[in-house]
Amino acid sequence: MGITRRQGLKAILGSAVGVVGTTLPGAAGAQSRAETLRQVMGGTINTLDATTPGATREAFGAGMAIYDRLGSFGRKQVDGVWVFDFDNIRGELAEKIDRSADGRTFTFHLRQGATWHDGTPVTAADVKWSLDRAVSAKSLSAAQVGTGSLTKPDQFRIAGDRTVEVTLEKPDRLALANLSVALSPMINSTLARKHATADDPWAQAWMKENTAAGGAYMVESHRPGQQTVLKRHDAWKGGADGKLPFFRRIIAQTVPEAATRANLLERGDADVSIDLQASDIAALQSRGKVKLVAIPQTNGFTGIVFNARMAPFDNGKVRQAIAAALPYEDMFKAALFGRGRPLFGADWREAPSAAFPQKLPLRTDLARAKALLAEAGMASGFATTFAFAAGAAATAEPAAALIKEALAKIGIEVSIQKMPDAQMTTMEVERRLPFFMESGTAWLPAPDYFVRTYFSGDQRWNFSGYKNAELDALVQAARFETDAAKYDAACKRMITIIAQEMPTLLLWQPNQDAVMAPGIEGFTYWFHRQVDYRDLRRA
Repeated sequence: MGITRRQGLKAILGSAVGVVGTTLPGAAGAQSRAETLRQVMGGTINTLDATTPGATREAFGAGMAIYDRLGSFGRKQVDGVWVFDFDNIRGELAEKIDRSADGRTFTFHLRQGATWHDGTPVTAADVKWSLDRAVSAKSLSAAQVGTGSLTKPDQFRIAGDRTVEVTLEKPDRLALANLSVALSPMINSTLARKHATADDPWAQAWMKENTAAGGAYMVESHRPGQQTVLKRHDAWKGGADGKLPFFRRIIAQTVPEAATRANLLERGDADVSIDLQASDIAALQSRGKVKLVAIPQTNGFTGIVFNARMAPFDNGKVRQAIAAALPYEDMFKAALFGRGRPLFGADWREAPSAAFPQKLPLRTDLARAKALLAEAGMASGFATTFAFAAGAAATAEPAAALIKEALAKIGIEVSIQKMPDAQMTTMEVERRLPFFMESGTAWLPAPDYFVRTYFSGDQRWNFSGYKNAELDALVQAARFETDAAKYDAACKRMITIIAQEMPTLLLWQPNQDAVMAPGIEGFTYWFHRQVDYRDLRRA
């Protein structure tokens, strides 16, 4: 019957075993395996430049290890799990960050002795070029850093050999945070410019397959869609405590089947995976061969989105009627096996805090649902479709079945559409889906940024196409508000509007389930929802 299951698993990782030298005899081979981390993932690292349009989430994770940024978020423990600390930004490539009293100027002092992977020193000119690229190139960077009022090259000034100033027209609470994300990499400009052309002045084509970096890891080999091998940059200076990462080598390998990834972990042939099926986690735990670190995705959500520009979902009462009809607890259990944080079940009329996402007043009440539908002039119901992406079927399909059953009770006939991911994305952008399930993550989990991204403006991530003049005005003012009490009041009002109008029903924050070899320590939940190899060590 062909190869055995054991042989098959070995074949999947065969090339990686040869790379890391685990077949070496004696102490040298044991040391090599101990200092090598092997991650298996369902997705792919499709580019070495995370700013490339179409870059995968896995590419963002790799970019965080390969490149430095000027700043980095700190870490804190929540319920015994390390998570990124959005409110604590330290220097990364910068050893010190000075902030002016008026909040309009940041001065970055670069680390003494910092070098690129090719051994050349990091200069202020490199940083200036990197920032210019972020705001000028046709990439993912400009839109992101623009949310922090970083929009023009003349905002960046070389103030010394190792000093760069960044100026803002007015204080923006997200400016510094935007210089700490994956889309603000610091680049070896001398190397990158050698591969620039008149048509490609920022060397974007070359950097998809090559690096001009100075981060904690450098690329040893890269096979897009299959495997990327990293080796430690032993001259790296950017660590929070001045120490190098524990692992000397990283193997990030694509293994499409979740069951195969789980088997590799249980057998000890892999060290970490963060994208296993929620339905498999309990069984893995019960067998006791792996370690689990689980935390709700604190800066993310899964929700039901209504197309607020399409009848009948442009009618707030129809949205509210559906919200009152849904079986939230049953959906949570069926879709996630309860593995996450519910965002339903609150009991308030005005938001009690400025935190977002927070639990919203979403509760099952069929009598209210029928009454609201009658008030909307649709007492006899209507027919519609509910869509979800095939890639999210494991969780969306059981929820969709419950939605269909629940809405039938108030006269709404639902046809379920499981769509190819690319087709669904296109139809979302073109506002052609009536209502559907979608997920989102706010890299910068400030409440105003979250609301601005997902509930305001005529842009991709405002899934519902929702427009509310009061909310839009609050969102635009909040980012520049320096008075903490006024900022909190604005955020509470925004959250209250969303809860009342219900353009999107926030259902839950799924767990980030990191399944690891028992000896792996230090896993941290980061804003990009990928593994940061710099945090990890083998006990």
